[in-house]
Amino acid sequence: MAPRAYPSSAVSYIFNSTLHRRACLALLALAALPGHALAADAPALLLAQVYRPGLPLQDYWVSEKYDGVRGFWDGRALRTRGGATVAAPAWFTAGWPETPMDGELWAGRGRFAQAQSTTRQQQPDDAAWRQMRFMVFDLPAHGGTFDERLIALQAVVASLGQSWVQAVPQRRVATDSALQALLRRTVRAGGEGLMLHRGASLYRAGRSDDLLKLKEHEDAEARVLAHLPGKGRHAGRMGALWVEMPTGQRFRLGAGFSDADRDHPPPVGAWVTYRFRGTHDGGLPRFASYLRVREDWPPLDQ
Repeated sequence: MAPRAYPSSAVSYIFNSTLHRRACLALLALAALPGHALAADAPALLLAQVYRPGLPLQDYWVSEKYDGVRGFWDGRALRTRGGATVAAPAWFTAGWPETPMDGELWAGRGRFAQAQSTTRQQQPDDAAWRQMRFMVFDLPAHGGTFDERLIALQAVVASLGQSWVQAVPQRRVATDSALQALLRRTVRAGGEGLMLHRGASLYRAGRSDDLLKLKEHEDAEARVLAHLPGKGRHAGRMGALWVEMPTGQRFRLGAGFSDADRDHPPPVGAWVTYRFRGTHDGGLPRFASYLRVREDWPPLDQ
């Protein structure tokens, strides 16, 4: 697919200031790259599709969606979804098996920023890591179905006997109305949403209906291509981000920013999470609103 032209406002904003010429070079480099700038050796993980009413719920296990940092134990080291090694204290992973474990590095409900900050530090903060848990939800190398992997997972976690390593609780939900009621209770209690895992499925990298997510608000990630200038009360600082979705589609993200975000916007090349409500016919998000920087996803130069 031929690359799309950038809006004239984005180009003029960058070229009209010597201060932003470096950003322009980064922008041109970004345009030549594919959607995800993940490390070449990033783990091949199972990823979630969005839940749709009408799916056969009797086929699925349901669990809470933890708002943390995806963690992959490869049998030797703890890594992020992007492939970066997590510098956890030695005691945190002591005694862990050679069996790969897939899970979430979680600091508790409503503490995503704390989880992200803790896992990004190159010199681990022991006190911060004492607040972390590794919520294990799958065994990628196990050859069985999720029904079978769940039994094995619970046995592996129980054998460790470590309070900070926990098997994600799973349950069955019979109807969509019961599922929606569980979602409301989970969100009211501070949770992010729900995950649904098909019991008969094998572990396969990529997105499929084997794994589904259900939240009150949809969200997704996009990469920052440029800072667009603000107008009116935002004159002289960032007015919006020009971002690219993993599909290669690009759009203007201008809502959801605090004054501090506009004074110090996410850098070009960074990944950001945004909320939205449905999509247009072409696939672009409707009512997109900035949520946060995904510091656990590598920027352009990693």
